[in-house]
Amino acid sequence: MAAAVKQSRPPLTLALPALLAVVFLALPLAGILVRTPWGELGSHLGTPRVTEALRLSLTVSFSALGLSLLLGVPLAWVLARVPFPGKAVVRCLVLLPMVLPPTVGGVALLLGFGRRGLLGPWLEETFGLTLPFHTAGAVVAATFVAMPFLVLSLEGALRGLRPGYEETAASLGASPVRVFATVTLPMVAPGLLAGAALTWARALGEFGATITFAGNLPGATQTLPLQVYLLLQSDPEAATSVSLLLLAVAMAVLVALRGRWTGGGATADTGTGTGPGNASAPDEGGDATAAPLPTGTSALHARVTGYTRLTLDAEPGTTIAVVGPNGAGKTTLLRALLGLTPRARAELRLGEHGEDEVTGLPPHRRQVAWVPQDGALFPGMSALANTAYGLRARGVPRARARQEAQLWLDRLGVGALAHRRPSGLSGGQAQRVALARALATRPRLLLLDEPLAALDQTTRARVRHTLRTHLDGFGGVCLIVTHDPVEAVSLADRVLVLEDGRPVQDAPPAEVTRHPRSPWVARMLGHNAWSGTTSGDGLIRDGGGAVTAAEPLPEGAPGLAVIPPEAVSVHRQRPDGSPRNNWPGRVREITASGGRLRVLVVLQDPADGAELVAEITPGAAAELGLGEGSRVWVSVKATEVRVVEV
Repeated sequence: MAAAVKQSRPPLTLALPALLAVVFLALPLAGILVRTPWGELGSHLGTPRVTEALRLSLTVSFSALGLSLLLGVPLAWVLARVPFPGKAVVRCLVLLPMVLPPTVGGVALLLGFGRRGLLGPWLEETFGLTLPFHTAGAVVAATFVAMPFLVLSLEGALRGLRPGYEETAASLGASPVRVFATVTLPMVAPGLLAGAALTWARALGEFGATITFAGNLPGATQTLPLQVYLLLQSDPEAATSVSLLLLAVAMAVLVALRGRWTGGGATADTGTGTGPGNASAPDEGGDATAAPLPTGTSALHARVTGYTRLTLDAEPGTTIAVVGPNGAGKTTLLRALLGLTPRARAELRLGEHGEDEVTGLPPHRRQVAWVPQDGALFPGMSALANTAYGLRARGVPRARARQEAQLWLDRLGVGALAHRRPSGLSGGQAQRVALARALATRPRLLLLDEPLAALDQTTRARVRHTLRTHLDGFGGVCLIVTHDPVEAVSLADRVLVLEDGRPVQDAPPAEVTRHPRSPWVARMLGHNAWSGTTSGDGLIRDGGGAVTAAEPLPEGAPGLAVIPPEAVSVHRQRPDGSPRNNWPGRVREITASGGRLRVLVVLQDPADGAELVAEITPGAAAELGLGEGSRVWVSVKATEVRVVEV
């Protein structure tokens, strides 16, 4: 057994001040414990004055908590989710009661809500309500100083919650209020509970603002902290006993929270299968064999402006793969169709003939379902409840929604896992549930954002086959963002290529494969691709040098030279014979691809850092003695070069 690693000692210059700080904070508390008359504790706490003050303190603190929840929860959501001018000023107003001297806070309350304050006369004339020297005044004072604890704790939790869950719920048809109540609040419950506990404890211990604003009237505003203040003058031992009670309450709250007030984020387990926590979850359920439930038909017409600019038309049942490099605007396109991003705006029409204008509708009324890359399954719900969520949001009765959700889970091969939560599902299972949840709402437009990217190759192939089966029976239009050429070719009827927010190519997969009009797409398909200007012999590369092709295009047009890796020959000396394209270079990298090797060569003539990938057998590599750094010549026959106009 390996010996435990001995931890290094902290430097004395840091450890000693830290120890002194602990002593400084603990000594006053120890003084209460040491000086408490334990034998008389029961009699001190049982006096009528103390019990009345305790009753009033509980009334005030719980009322302040209720008022803080009523006002503070929406305020925290607005601060976390809504951009608006002056947000920094509002946040300063929230923080101000925490740093303001309590007596100054009491004076401010008097000037705002007192009989001669800004709002006090109106309250008295309209409702007959006078806050000073009234229990309601004590509640207002406690709320003023305690609500910031709730707002800050909940705002931190909301900021830690990815908005993808709320956006997905909206795409399933849930209104903003329903999303907040059924998705947001359950996921930030730890932060909400921590803020509520701190708010209640702070309200229970409030003194300065209460005595300044509401006074110190027995049975009306004389809370337990005020009782301690009075007892210090007449019965110090009783004051110590009551102080011990308040100390015990505060410590109990902190121990119960266990540091959660500093966490700031939702603590729900949202793992879906690729991490160690899901290693034991088998990928149960075979591929779906039953036909999908019938859906309506819907065409698509969209005109997208902003960062992503294009016009998109599709007939019912069309699946479009959206591909392009990172930053090309693929996800922006999907979010624009959902109405979720200010970066782009989509004029969107759906319906059997694209006749229904939905541009002005909020996301939950568009009938556009979205499956993000991670699925965004709601962690507090079972697979069945997740799948039924969109149906319930659209008003389907519970029993019918659960029955239909079970049918969709069965059709995607995960019906036996209906009772499991997302943390108990593997990656493939979670993606099937997410797809079932989207399809169950019978959307007119289905958006899939790299739905298989997080899966291993075996699971990806199985889920891809299942997805293809159900897309065949889908009556709407489906857009799939992907970086996988196999997915683009096998799932889509059309491939839309985006670069810098603009469409470069929109054609059937076979056409894109034969004639890619983008270097990125050509490389995605495994080809070499150089951009340049067409010439009489082939192509003049942008970086310098020429590529000869057997079938050149007319001169002067932007073009792309596409060379399959298997058409590239590698030599140790300059080759003789028929190849018309010969370049010297140096091997940068050799990687295995199936039963062959892919050799990445950096060309040295012209010396612009251009790269060319050759695919050769391991035997050929051994015969040539190739290794990283080897100097080589590469050659390509003109008949193997395909020049396309872009």
